[in-house]
Amino acid sequence: MQRAWTPRVRYVFAAATLLGIFSTLQAYRLATLDMSGPMTIEVWRQLVLNLTYWYVPAALTSIIFRIASRFPLDVPGWPRSLAVHALAALAFSIAHVAAMTAAQTALWPARWLSMTYGSWVSSVQRTYLYDLDWALMTYSAIVGLSYALAYYRESRSRAIRSAHLEARLAEARLKTLEAELHPHFLFNTLHAISTLVHTQPESADRMISRLSDLLRITFSRSGAACIPLQEELEFLQKYLEIEQTRFQDRLSVEFDIDPDTLDAEVPRLILQPLVENAIKHGVAPRMGPGAVSVGSRRDGERLCLSIRDNGVGLTGGSRAQLTSGVGLSNTRDRLDCLYGTDHSLNFVESRPGLTVEMRVPFHRVSSGTDQSRTRVA
Repeated sequence: MQRAWTPRVRYVFAAATLLGIFSTLQAYRLATLDMSGPMTIEVWRQLVLNLTYWYVPAALTSIIFRIASRFPLDVPGWPRSLAVHALAALAFSIAHVAAMTAAQTALWPARWLSMTYGSWVSSVQRTYLYDLDWALMTYSAIVGLSYALAYYRESRSRAIRSAHLEARLAEARLKTLEAELHPHFLFNTLHAISTLVHTQPESADRMISRLSDLLRITFSRSGAACIPLQEELEFLQKYLEIEQTRFQDRLSVEFDIDPDTLDAEVPRLILQPLVENAIKHGVAPRMGPGAVSVGSRRDGERLCLSIRDNGVGLTGGSRAQLTSGVGLSNTRDRLDCLYGTDHSLNFVESRPGLTVEMRVPFHRVSSGTDQSRTRVA
């Protein structure tokens, strides 16, 4: 059975001490209002008596918390729990009057020792009945406090578990999106290789070799949702080497990268689908040579990435791809998963061609890599 939570003893007795001091000041003020002659109030006796009055509930608070946890009132067997609490409340009231009687006897021994047994019993009974309602209410208040704190702790625990579950679900969704992207990219590349196997076997062989390097990079970095921009550019360069082998002199690539952004954090494989879309729907339909430009810059607290091509622009087929294509829809979903509404992805006709502009929060990561490896493909 899980151990019941109980408040720290020092906090409970600190609260009881404050209440005892407050009760003493209250009693002192009432006494001064009722007195018409010289003051004969012994404040220290009042303080000891009031501290005893509050220290008894403080000393029994942990026990009452355990009873409340062991016998909850919000379960099917609540009548049994209610009976246990009724007996515990009576025991609490008896313990309280016994402690108060002992304190009064110690503070005013002459008055109590002068009583006969019958008068002493009558006095104790009057004290017990006078304070019974207070004792029962105090016990009920402590039980209610224990339930309130238990519900609060359970609510916090559920909120934390819910946050952890939401984070794990988001991570799982992100991994699913990445897993969806890899086959899409791989199938497209293999299809491009298959078209060259018979007509240009040497080019196909180079593409297979570069695809092997590309997959090696991909699997070596699996598991990381975000990487430095420099690593993303290295991956993109490997991909563009494959495409340049396929298109020969028809495809040229230019990088306009701000060195200050090389250690910026970006989602893994976020540029490749955009570049693939620019080549497939912009450069490939074009009759003459095509060009793709990849740029990055910092704009305050935002990282701005752009993919520009001089292709045919937004034709009917490319417009459909903006909403239904696997690569672009996957990119949008991953950005939503990572940044929520704190990002933008826009498509702007640049005449000729199309420009894709992406803005995400700018965060630096310590990559420890050599920036000199970034080059123009």
